[in-house]
Formats: sequence, C-alpha cells, structure tokens
Amino acid sequence: MIPVGPHAGQQVLRAGASVENASSAVIAVHGRGANAADIIGLARAIDLPGVAWLAPDAASHTWYPYSFLMPIEQNQPFLDSAISVVGGLLQHLEDNGIPAENAVLLGFSQGACLVSEFVARYPRRYGGLAVFSGGLIGESVDPGKYAGSLAGTPIFGGCSDTDPHIPLERFEVTGQVLAQLGGVVDFRVYPGMDHTINLDELSAARALIAGVSRSVS
Repeated sequence: MIPVGPHAGQQVLRAGASVENASSAVIAVHGRGANAADIIGLARAIDLPGVAWLAPDAASHTWYPYSFLMPIEQNQPFLDSAISVVGGLLQHLEDNGIPAENAVLLGFSQGACLVSEFVARYPRRYGGLAVFSGGLIGESVDPGKYAGSLAGTPIFGGCSDTDPHIPLERFEVTGQVLAQLGGVVDFRVYPGMDHTINLDELSAARALIAGVSRSVS
C-alpha cells in the first residue's frame, strides 16, 4: 500500500532497533493534536530490546478532522490517507524482512481508532494490536460489514468507562468485532480513568510486544 493524500510524505520517527536488524516491530500512531514524538516515547517506557519502533506524523497533527463517531465520508480524504500510511509502513517492514505477523500496531485515542479500523478492514495474522482508548470508526458499527480472519492475532485494549471522547459502547463493540474476526481479545475497562494510558495498559502492551519478540527470536 502506497501512502496517498494529505498525510503522504510526512516524517516517520524511529526508535529502538533498526528495521534492518530487528525481527519484530511496532507501528505507533499518535492521537489528535499530538505528534510522532509523543507516541514514540512509549518505546522507552516499554523498553524491549531488538524491537524497531516506527511512528508516523499526521499532517497538521490530526489524522482526520472530525470525531471518529461522524459518518466516514465526512472525514475523507484524510481517513483513507491515514489508512494508507499504516499500510505503507507495514509494506516497508515486509520489504525489509519483517512480515505483518511480526508487527504490532499500536495507537492512542485517534491513533487507536485508526489502527483498530485498519486491522478490521484488512484482517490477517498480525503480531498484535494495542488499542489505548479508541474504537472502530463511523457513525455506527455494523459487525456484518467486516469479513476475513485475524487468525489468532493477540489484541489488547484499554479504555475508561467515563472517557469523554470514547463512548464505552463503541469500545466494547470494537472488541466484539475483533473477536468475531478471530482475534484473541483482551479488552479492559478502567472505572473513572482519565483519557490517558495507565501502568496496567503499558504492562499489557509490553507483554504483547514481548510475546512477538520471543516468537521470532
């Protein structure tokens, strides 16, 4: 997949091992109003050797202009462009010897919505998916429109039950759709948490990424 549209050509920050020397990788996608430098800090927090981290920048610090709960058409062409960025990074990894089954897609907030939507649209065996406060994109979610198999992809998600940006119902139906597609889903709800990433979520994401690292070492 070649990146197209408004997000094509944006910088990609890197941390951890080089792609050429790594056997597994994380594509980390930032939230609205943030940038790649914010999310790439998780590489230091999770601190696993031998993992390549790639974090793309969104144009103007946002992957799509309106809420993820709006009709998909209203967020175009930005949403399709963002999807193509994720696909392009997966292709870059594959071209350098790291297939999708060795790659973890990770995102926070708007970035979590984006990686959830990408994996549901293009189901296959990935190394893993980590969803920090996000959900599938669109005015409503029709589980019947998603088809294919995630083939046992391990999936972690965490969200507050009072998150002002992510309705709990959307978070929960996202977990249901990903499980329906064959993902091994661990979605956790944190009562009263702010719109943030907590230590339990970081620990779960670290374990998920470490599992990929062990399986390919």
